[in-house]
Amino acid sequence: MVATPAMMSKVGKLGKILGPKGLMPNPKLGTVTQDVKTAVKNAKAGQVKFKNDKAGIVQAGIGKLSFNEQDLIENLKAFYSSINKNKPSAVKASFIKKITIASTMGVGLEINVASLR
Repeated sequence: MVATPAMMSKVGKLGKILGPKGLMPNPKLGTVTQDVKTAVKNAKAGQVKFKNDKAGIVQAGIGKLSFNEQDLIENLKAFYSSINKNKPSAVKASFIKKITIASTMGVGLEINVASLR
């Protein structure tokens, strides 16, 4: 869901319904903005949200079971470059130490980091 800042007071009343589904607009994710047209365009184009936890693990969805192998590899490379591009300037050493890819309830497979560069 995308909303303007002025509408957030009205949308906030739906928080109990939208929040658990992950549909609540959030300024950090770019879904609360004055430029609604661009936000909707990005969402339809497949803008990916990723999050990290206290241990430094970054999680994101890069594809679906219906995607072909080349699309998954392309999405993984784009995600990898996005993480590297957004790394803190204070980090001088290797920023990504290990990559593991897994389906929702499947076994994780480790990916060679050097193959993505």
